[in-house]
Amino acid sequence: EVSVMESGGGSVQAGDSLRLSCATSGSTYHWMWLGWFRQAPGKEREGVAVIHRGTGTTYYADSVKGRFTISQDNSRNTGVLLMNSVKLEDTAVYYCAAGHPNPQLVLDPQQFNYWGQGTQVTVSS
Repeated sequence: EVSVMESGGGSVQAGDSLRLSCATSGSTYHWMWLGWFRQAPGKEREGVAVIHRGTGTTYYADSVKGRFTISQDNSRNTGVLLMNSVKLEDTAVYYCAAGHPNPQLVLDPQQFNYWGQGTQVTVSS
């Protein structure tokens, strides 16, 4: 069994920075990728950034490239999403997830099995 828990959401102003954390527990046998996803009101859940637990390989959605950075700690069971220069359109519920996605679909939420409850990020002008 794998559990995932996010923390660090909140309200910020456009241009500010925010740090989200993701803690996992349980067997790491079941996942090799840790990812951040988000869902804005009325929109589908979308991939933001993912990292491979073994190699550290990362992928980002085009909308956040150059602004967001995903990383993991030395234990490789905890992930961090550093959000810089946030924009109004970054407002969403952010979810952390772990899984074994198809390498061609690493940003597809449907490829991930273990999900946290989500944390709200609200960006205001």
